[in-house]
Amino acid sequence: MEIDRQLLREMYYHMRRIRRFEETAEELYKRGTVVGLLHLYIGEEAVATGVCLALRDDDYITSTHRGHGHLLAKGGDPKRLLAELCGRVGGYCRGKGGSMHAADLSLGILGANGVVGGGFGIATGAALSAKMRRSGQVVACFFGDGAANQGLFMEVLNMAAIWKLPVIYVCENNGFGQYTRYEEATVTDQPIGARAAAFGLPTAQVDGNDVIAVYQAAIQAVQSARAGEGPSFIEARTYRLRGHHMGDVGFARRYRTKEELEEHLKQEPVGRFHRWLLEQQLLTEAEIEELEARIETELQEAIEFVNSSPVPDVSEIMEHIYA
Repeated sequence: MEIDRQLLREMYYHMRRIRRFEETAEELYKRGTVVGLLHLYIGEEAVATGVCLALRDDDYITSTHRGHGHLLAKGGDPKRLLAELCGRVGGYCRGKGGSMHAADLSLGILGANGVVGGGFGIATGAALSAKMRRSGQVVACFFGDGAANQGLFMEVLNMAAIWKLPVIYVCENNGFGQYTRYEEATVTDQPIGARAAAFGLPTAQVDGNDVIAVYQAAIQAVQSARAGEGPSFIEARTYRLRGHHMGDVGFARRYRTKEELEEHLKQEPVGRFHRWLLEQQLLTEAEIEELEARIETELQEAIEFVNSSPVPDVSEIMEHIYA
């Protein structure tokens, strides 16, 4: 599949913007400006970017506790997202939800989710709705390798296959379920996609650090879903470069080593794509610098937005609550 220069620019822009947003959030967390837990997406940017660029604006996504990258890749507002992380009323949930609850229904972003595997039912239900309405919409359901061991995963695969629902299950296999290595919690002689294949879903296992490979797999799955051919499964093998959350620093928990991390840093997706674009002469250094300057301007505006947005008043404590 030939990819034009404009799409390559978009790919780099989205990946770099996610990376810089996460680095900014990390710094603000260390300063005490970000409130609540923070699970960074650093190292996985190619997955969200490759999948979301294959979607239409009116398509849906469901996200995870590590969801900033998904929201930004789908077109979310970095100002509102950063404000939410910092507990400000200008945030997506008026500063009450924090990192794991950001959503934007106007963009088809059905929300991050603090429940492991919590997006399975939401995504499958949204796909059922799209099919019943004959809207032509597709749903991308992001989840991690740990969530693949939830029983609900098997249930939704069966339901989606029976009803030929327009949903793509995207497994971001980043190597770890919290502090447990993937191979210690999952039978590894078969890819996770073998479970989906057992229900008749077309499956693909791709290099999750290669944004073009992710995009090509996503385009194929999206075309299949829109054609009424039902669900698909993509496993993107990637690696998170930060701890499970901001409290997981260094190597004290002993589930990975410094040497392992250093090896994966050599293949992290943003720098790898940057080098490839220059080597193939698909973008110039000047073009890349222009995109990066635009991103820095956006992030500075986001920080200014946070600083100008107040914290919620205590009188709002019982508002916007649903049970």
